[in-house]
Amino acid sequence: MTFSILARDPSSSAIGGAATTGSLCVGGWVLRGDACVGMSASQGAAPSTMWGESVQIGMGKGLSAAEAVERTTKADAGREYRQLSALGLTGAGTVFTGNANLPEMGGRVFEGGVVAGNLLDNTRVLDSVVAGFQSSTGAFAARLLSSLFAGRDAGGDSRGLLSAALLVVSPDHAPLTLRIDYSENPLEALEALYKRATNGDYSVWSQQVPTLNDPERILD
Repeated sequence: MTFSILARDPSSSAIGGAATTGSLCVGGWVLRGDACVGMSASQGAAPSTMWGESVQIGMGKGLSAAEAVERTTKADAGREYRQLSALGLTGAGTVFTGNANLPEMGGRVFEGGVVAGNLLDNTRVLDSVVAGFQSSTGAFAARLLSSLFAGRDAGGDSRGLLSAALLVVSPDHAPLTLRIDYSENPLEALEALYKRATNGDYSVWSQQVPTLNDPERILD
């Protein structure tokens, strides 16, 4: 009941994801990220938050995204009701879609990223999410947001949208983790929150806290 994108920023060490759905709390359910490992998105008719974490563990042990997804999905007898995508810091992304999810459903792998969706209005949504990311300019996180708008404009979740989330991790910056758990206009609300989080006092403060590459940083 969701569509999501995972992508790497070709101009930095950042990796991120964005997701939206016609139900509540998509950020807590779907997206997982580790700046040392990569990103995962676990969704579907009966999504497993454990899947996303299992993939992170697998990639952290040196498995490729495809290997980690295969190991996770094969071990679960309920896999046909779930969908899982993953993207490591290098290499191709991958997506698994169980046959018991509700149509329209599927995934797209592109250079430096992967898109997944189920209960979509149509499968053009998947291609539009990819195109929305690839054709947009500006900050990496803003491009992820643009891809969600493109997917919505192509039909989106067949029920409409109620929640949205954005997660960007990097060894050089504090995590950017933004969630709209319920809104009648979740993409607009997420965009407004993103603008607040990347401007003004909060933005200045967030650029001074510890990071993986500077763990002892303090406020100026």
